[in-house]
Amino acid sequence: MDKGLLTLGTVAGLGGVLLCVVAVAVRLSGSYWLAGMQVGTLLLGGTAAMTAGCLAFLAVLARHALAER
Repeated sequence: MDKGLLTLGTVAGLGGVLLCVVAVAVRLSGSYWLAGMQVGTLLLGGTAAMTAGCLAFLAVLARHALAER
């Protein structure tokens, strides 16, 4: 279970970072839209993905802390 959560956290975090980087780059180029989606929506999706990745890592840390008790 821990290995799956670590993989999920890593994938979600990297995907979120990539979405945020793309959103910022497109917005800095002067465009508000990318492939029919607003750039703010992409930024919000990237932020949500990074948050999900952090929560997955936190779940692994909490399981290890409880197991050491």
